[in-house]
Formats: sequence, C-alpha cells, structure tokens
Amino acid sequence: MSALAIIVTEPDRIDAALRLAAAAAALSRPVAMLFDGSAVTSLRHGVAPQLLGDAMALGVRVTACQTGLAAAGMHADALASGIDTGGMVGFLAEQAGAQVVLA
Repeated sequence: MSALAIIVTEPDRIDAALRLAAAAAALSRPVAMLFDGSAVTSLRHGVAPQLLGDAMALGVRVTACQTGLAAAGMHADALASGIDTGGMVGFLAEQAGAQVVLA
C-alpha cells in the first residue's frame, strides 16, 4: 500500500487530518504529517490534541515546519514529545511516491 503524506496548514483542519492519518495507519499504511504555518501552534506541549498522541502511537510520523515554528515564535523544545522538525522540501523529498493530501 502506498504511503500517505498529509500537509496540515490550517488549525481548524487538524482534527480531520489526524483522523485521516490514524485511520490510514490503523490499516497499516505508512503515514507522515507536516504541520506548516499556523498549524504548528497546535503541537505545543500541553496543547496538542489527544488524537495526535493516538495517531503517533499508531506509527504516524509528525514533523513541524521550521519556518512555521519561526513565524509562530516557537522553538523545537516547545513541541510535544516525538515530533520532528524539518522543511517542506525535505518532507516532500522523503515522501517521494506517496499520495499527498493538503489539509
């Protein structure tokens, strides 16, 4: 089954994106998510939704965009545990061949 790459750009779309990621991962599909722009603020310690932890427990890989972090005035140490940092180009390069969904 092909991998799924979900790019989350809007905070109001996070729950739907996480439900999609968790469902795909539950079906043994490799899933990676990139939180970009203002969506990175939902990845802070103590703010991240429970569904994020559930998705990560199913093997979903989560990356916070470094540019989005800088724009939000955040540092990587403010992120919930297990979240990587990176950029859009690197994320897309790693997801070559994956189905890409913009949320």
